[in-house]
Amino acid sequence: MRIMGLDYGAKTVGVAISDELLLTAQPVETIKRERETKLRKTLARIEELMEEYQVEKVVIGLPKKMNNEEGERCTKTREFAEMVERRSGLEVILWDERLTTVSANAVLEEGRVAKEKRKEYIDKLAASFILENYLESISEKNN
Repeated sequence: MRIMGLDYGAKTVGVAISDELLLTAQPVETIKRERETKLRKTLARIEELMEEYQVEKVVIGLPKKMNNEEGERCTKTREFAEMVERRSGLEVILWDERLTTVSANAVLEEGRVAKEKRKEYIDKLAASFILENYLESISEKNN
């Protein structure tokens, strides 16, 4: 079994995939779109990746505010999660993603990735952090 992690943003969706043992998460790609409302191609690409990696579950980062409140971004993420679930038939889990983009940016900065190149990596890296956090939580439950 593999799990897909998604970092849903206004113009991009970062994608990560777990290994079959559910121990690690690898960044796969960043799906870009012209407008936030253009989701058909994005969803089609996600479905292709689900099939390619034989995904059985999806974890999507829920961008709560630091005070744990949910804003407009959370509403849009919930709507996106419903679309993914409806189209794929897979279980979709919303996972608190606070500070994952900050962490991803810090890793890229530490790795001396040029600022202008970070956009290429940040979303898929954030998706892998979201998925890693989820994998750690299920590992802890099983121990």
